[in-house]
Amino acid sequence: METEKLVELLGAEHVSDAPDALADYAKDHSFAPVREPWSVVRPHSLEQVQEVIKYAAAAKTPLVPVSSGPPRFRGDTVPSYGGIMLDMSGMNRIRMIDRKDRVAMIEPGVRFGQLQDALRAEGLRLPMPLCPRSTKSVVGSCLEREPHIMPRYHLDHSDPLLCNEVVFGTGDIFRTGEAGGPGSIEEQQAAGRRQKIAMGIQMNVNRILQGSQGAFGVVTWSTVRCEVLPKRQKPFLAAGADLPKLMDLAYWLVRLRLGDEIFILNNVNFALLFGGDRNIRQLQETLPRWILFFCLSGLEYFPEERIEQQEKDMAEIAKNLGVPIAESVCGISAREVLSIATAPSHEPYWKLEWGGGCQDLPFICSFEQAPALVQVMRDAAAADNFPLDDLGIYIQPVCQGHGHHVEFSLFHEAGNQRKREKTKALYLSAARALMESGAFFSRPYDLLADMVFNRDAASRDALRKLKNIFDPHNILNPGKLCF
Repeated sequence: METEKLVELLGAEHVSDAPDALADYAKDHSFAPVREPWSVVRPHSLEQVQEVIKYAAAAKTPLVPVSSGPPRFRGDTVPSYGGIMLDMSGMNRIRMIDRKDRVAMIEPGVRFGQLQDALRAEGLRLPMPLCPRSTKSVVGSCLEREPHIMPRYHLDHSDPLLCNEVVFGTGDIFRTGEAGGPGSIEEQQAAGRRQKIAMGIQMNVNRILQGSQGAFGVVTWSTVRCEVLPKRQKPFLAAGADLPKLMDLAYWLVRLRLGDEIFILNNVNFALLFGGDRNIRQLQETLPRWILFFCLSGLEYFPEERIEQQEKDMAEIAKNLGVPIAESVCGISAREVLSIATAPSHEPYWKLEWGGGCQDLPFICSFEQAPALVQVMRDAAAADNFPLDDLGIYIQPVCQGHGHHVEFSLFHEAGNQRKREKTKALYLSAARALMESGAFFSRPYDLLADMVFNRDAASRDALRKLKNIFDPHNILNPGKLCF
């Protein structure tokens, strides 16, 4: 009956309840329990999204939005109670690119590769996360506050997201920030406005949309802030066993705006991501424990002179800190690292090449906390007899160096149930130990949601009040976060 009603609303080509289609959404690489949806809907317009949400609200049917393709990792798109999967991947138009204002308007189905190719033709680029999977939605990444690898252009955790068009759980359409009016989007753009100002007349609705895992509304387009494509780039590597010293170098590079892309990986992640056809285990053993990557850039005017001056300043800082700078490490050039890190991942996704399974544990912390929290994780892994050779670590300065995103990747054999359970046990025990040591889990997924929100009753109650306003029937992704 439900499928028939959806077909009546949208047409048979947009609706499916075939077993194979439902199985694609029943599970992912997380520890979320397996559960099939009842049907899958693939809208292609704002009106269709609104129709589906209104129907779900009237029928009290759970609705789970998803925009990225498989493989998925976080459990946020695995239905908790069945219901309808609202697959937004068919809405994949790039609606507008403006070189002068450095902004693009995109739909949820747009992938990083698609957008970067279009931006490159206009002399622009989008700050993007570290080597995202090829099926990752740009809008989905921004809504989840995934950090990008250019802290120089990372002014706020919401960046590079600007304005959104969203359909709330009531079926009402809302446009955030400058996009709210006056005038329609077409009238605004005809007048020269480009929906760049994220803050609206009153509250910034983006703050409740980001990190909500689709529990407040469904976004149908977003604008994102882009940056000028550099004329010349010169990448470098610094490696060693002393993490605090490398973090000091990264701190000064970010503080003095020397370089665009900057991040730190441990030898496990570095070998997996940049090893290519090499023997990954051997490369991992050969590499130093920590590798810092950074890239100097020269823009449109005087690019050579700009890089030359930046390189002098960088060399002086590195010398004062006692950190040697190189253009390659263990046969892997900085150019190769730049090329791979700033593009979508090849297939299979690089995190699945080890054993086919990966569980990420991301959080944010201060500069001073990061090394100690890394040690907390290593101690937890050792206590659970989890091989440190299977523990990937990624450290990303955010908000122009005012904080750090730290992400642990627990690699395991996907088909080995014993090792999967061992990984799950470490995932939970390490999260608890990290939380008690000061890690802030701003994006708690699947099993961590209860652990996080049970520690903060005030935030939980405030979120539930907002949920009652924007999704009073609790149809949007119920069972996630604290709903």
